Parts: sequence; structure tokens; C-alpha cells
Amino acid sequence: MQYNTLGNTDLRVSRLCLGCMTFGEPSRGNHAWTLPEESSRPIIKRALEGGINFFDTANSYSDGSSEEIVGRALRDFAGATRWW
Repeated sequence: MQYNTLGNTDLRVSRLCLGCMTFGEPSRGNHAWTLPEESSRPIIKRALEGGINFFDTANSYSDGSSEEIVGRALRDFAGATRWW
């Protein structure tokens, strides 16, 4: 994985970003097309294993459930992968 330095910081950010708009709870809001947590977690895990540490999410994605899913996955997988 290639990384760039984020601005004037020491943070190294992957050049690839995982877009997380499709992760969420289909029952929350008008998002029947979203992937539920059990389907989203393997994708997030694989991204981490591949060196991605840049995740695009927003509280407007799936009524905020995308951020919740990504946050839980990062918490659970961070100890098992190289982190930043």
C-alpha cells in the first residue's frame, strides 16, 4: 500500500480510501439497499489487511448507522492488524 503524509502532521494515510456509504442498517431510514453489519465487516477487515487506513463515512450515510458499523469494526479489528 502506498501512503501520503496528511498535511503538516506525522500521520500516514493510505492512498486508497474505502467508501462506506453502502454500509448500514437497512431498517433505519430509506436505505433498503445498504449492506447490514454482518456483510460489511468482512469488507472492512479486508481493507485493513490490505493496508487501508482511510475510510470515508458520514453521519448522513444510512442515518448514521454506517459510522456505527465502521467504528465497531475498527475497534474490533484494530488489535489484529497493523494500525497506521
